[in-house]
Amino acid sequence: MKNNDFNKGLTLTALGSFWWGVLGVIYFKYISFAGYIEVVIHRAVWTSLTLLLSTFYFSKWKIFFHIVKNSKNLITLFFSGLLIFTNWAVWIYAISNNQIIDASFGYFIMPILSVFLGFVFFKEKLNNKRMISIILVLISIIFLIFTNFKAIPWVGLAVALSWGFYNLLRKKINVDTDVGLLIESLFILPFALVAFYLIVQEGLNDFTFLNPSLMFLLLLAGPMTVIPLFLYVRGVELCGLGPTGMIFYITPTFQFILGFFYYNEPFSFTKLVSFILIWIAVFIYLKDLYEND
Repeated sequence: MKNNDFNKGLTLTALGSFWWGVLGVIYFKYISFAGYIEVVIHRAVWTSLTLLLSTFYFSKWKIFFHIVKNSKNLITLFFSGLLIFTNWAVWIYAISNNQIIDASFGYFIMPILSVFLGFVFFKEKLNNKRMISIILVLISIIFLIFTNFKAIPWVGLAVALSWGFYNLLRKKINVDTDVGLLIESLFILPFALVAFYLIVQEGLNDFTFLNPSLMFLLLLAGPMTVIPLFLYVRGVELCGLGPTGMIFYITPTFQFILGFFYYNEPFSFTKLVSFILIWIAVFIYLKDLYEND
């Protein structure tokens, strides 16, 4: 039974990672014609609605009210909500502006960055392999700064930092992933609705009752955000952080492949060198995860 759960966990995590790395990229790239600001707004609004429905479906309101009764939880979730919104906004900006490869840079270094943040803020121990991985990531970034400042994948760094600090805050309060995201999205929702109202007032909105097929397409931003999250989190529950940490790299690998081979994004020699350093760091990190799981 344990092996079945473990294998099911690996499958669910792989599906979630594949969704983020392939389906998510294709979907958000496809709707990017609406402009990244409106896409970000729809992602925030429909994610909130999707999570409300899932909370009803899974009967998690008891967990919801238990979390919101704690003021420390609410303050932390407010700031983590700002971070996840920043992550979404930067990611969609990258998709809309042909910077998928740069965004994949962020997802390659994100787990290693999280290890570093755990060391800095929680005094978590670092072994030699993880120290080497962190050093290689820093060397890669420093190399880009000194060789070609303009080549630095700023969106990738923003994606990695926002997600890394997001995980750090969520680790401090340890609440259910989906219910926590619901509370975060409810904090974001009023700002998203005001922004959408302003866009409509200026006549800049693509979302309109005159085009129901496009309305439905943009509405899918909610499920496209929530479904892979449920798959990945359930996978973590069944097989643990170590194996899922390794499988997660499906996401940036496919993002890079799509950006380079399918969307024909530019990829300079300078970036190639920096990516090689990152890939070596990832290999060392994955080897450490495998040996210590």
